[in-house]
Amino acid sequence: MTGLRVALIASARHPITEPFAGGLEAHTWGLAHALIRRGHEVELFAAPGSDPALEARELPVRKVVLSSAARADASMPAGRWMEEHHAYLSLMLDLARDGEKRFDVVHNNSLHYLPVAMAPAVRIPVITTLHTPPTPWLESAIQTHEACPVLFTAVSEFTASAWHPVVPAARVVRNGIDTAFWQPGPGGSELVWSGRLVPEKAPHLAMRAARAAGVPLRIAGPISDERYFDEQVAPLLGDGITHVGHLDRHALAQLLATSAAALVTPSWDEPYGLVVAEALACGTPVCGFDRGALAEILTPDCGRLAPPGDVRALAALIPRVMELDRRDARRRAEDFCALDRTADAYTSLYEEVAR
Repeated sequence: MTGLRVALIASARHPITEPFAGGLEAHTWGLAHALIRRGHEVELFAAPGSDPALEARELPVRKVVLSSAARADASMPAGRWMEEHHAYLSLMLDLARDGEKRFDVVHNNSLHYLPVAMAPAVRIPVITTLHTPPTPWLESAIQTHEACPVLFTAVSEFTASAWHPVVPAARVVRNGIDTAFWQPGPGGSELVWSGRLVPEKAPHLAMRAARAAGVPLRIAGPISDERYFDEQVAPLLGDGITHVGHLDRHALAQLLATSAAALVTPSWDEPYGLVVAEALACGTPVCGFDRGALAEILTPDCGRLAPPGDVRALAALIPRVMELDRRDARRRAEDFCALDRTADAYTSLYEEVAR
């Protein structure tokens, strides 16, 4: 089948551009580029300010203009919630109007419920990727239909299992990273932690483990929760632990490639763990907590996992992980985490539903 016309729905909250707000934005950016390279026409729905180099038309996020009376109503939700709701409502109404004339398939990578709830109104196939553990809004949207017309994929076996009671037939298509970009490096003497600085990613636990192991640690990522950062992270900085800021991909790849090992310390059930794949591609073995899908990615050759939340056990594993062969880490990324595998799987899925 020749190239398909794909409507790719992304986050209306964060632009799809570097430095990425999180793994979801990084994944959507990489997938869009990979699909375009395969000859598909990709039209991206995303927040303003998304990467113009995607060569895909950015659909505007239509901001709602409410009257003072509506804003004063007791039912008025937070302004950001209302703007997101209005953006996705506008998009789905637009697709329902004449989407079948412009697209062959809709691929929803957002976390919003409306693309699922309104899928029956769209006269083209809708695919939704499950990127998170179950949420009440999305579960409700799925159950509004006797037979939900959406085809669901999940980013890991773990995530598919978590959604199984509501979505019993989700197909697993794991996220991937561009192994041609994330190149192996020589390693170094310091540890690295990367990601959003939020409680569910728990960088403070990585800081405690690094300090207990006596190994310096560099932390990279946006301060997405200022109160958490001020109360839990900032007091632990210094004495060999530094926050190097919110880095673009080039700077982050350099940081990973020159680190001895990567710490991954989720305090929630990680649906996939893009930071794990990025570290492995740079030849950097991973030491983390056994939560969510991390055990699907790591093998004993490229990483070790401690019981969830056990800082002492994590610290004890760090010296062993630093001794692992960096070539094995890179090999695991090439075999299991490559973006080409992800894009090929979605291309096959698009062709299947478009028939």
